[in-house]
Amino acid sequence: MVIANIKELQSYVEQQKKLRADEHRRRVLANGMCGGLTDKEYNRIVVRQKSNFAKGRKFTHNRMWQDHHKVYNVKQLEIIKKTL
Repeated sequence: MVIANIKELQSYVEQQKKLRADEHRRRVLANGMCGGLTDKEYNRIVVRQKSNFAKGRKFTHNRMWQDHHKVYNVKQLEIIKKTL
């Protein structure tokens, strides 16, 4: 289907909305309303979690601090103490 202008597009969208609504009504009448899961059904569902927890921990304990972690000698610490 080729849509030439905005009015045709608006009418097409309205027709599609009506078709979807009609299909939904037919399905609800045939099958009934959707309901939630029972406890048994809910407990049967398996959801995978993130699998790379260790990579983040290794980064924060090693590479993240390599550039930022400094070891100060006693003279530098005395200068810092005086400025505070």
